[in-house]
Amino acid sequence: MEINKQSWLILYTKPQQELKVAARLEKLGIESYCPCKEEIRQWSDRKKKIIVPLLKSYVFVRLLEKDRFKVFDIPGVVRYLYWLGKPAVASDKEISILKESLTLPYLNVKVKDFTRGKKMVIPSGPFKESVGIVVKVSTKYITVALEQLGFLVTLHY
Repeated sequence: MEINKQSWLILYTKPQQELKVAARLEKLGIESYCPCKEEIRQWSDRKKKIIVPLLKSYVFVRLLEKDRFKVFDIPGVVRYLYWLGKPAVASDKEISILKESLTLPYLNVKVKDFTRGKKMVIPSGPFKESVGIVVKVSTKYITVALEQLGFLVTLHY
């Protein structure tokens, strides 16, 4: 796919730098998106609601080919994600589905129907309708490889 203004490239960041990188990109005028979810974390003395990135170490950026290297001026950016020797690209449709699905409630998944190595369509959540290969099946979750995006997703039930 040719890289143009309509394409989203995927940046790989240093660990736990996703939100900072996205904020710095926006400050430079580069359109970015870091999908996040809200979690409740418990410490020994309190519980707190925090926002965490959905995809660890990944930030989506939309920019022109000539501006591709501006992102390396930002601390925390490591490299672009590549797939088959070319920069990994996400379409506007995929990004909008991801944004929309983060607003929807999650549905339970029945783990007993899946076996390793088989293809499956993710029924709900941020990657709804994405096709992946089942990598691991546990009593409480399934790990699915999304080849098109190049990462693993864990589905809890």
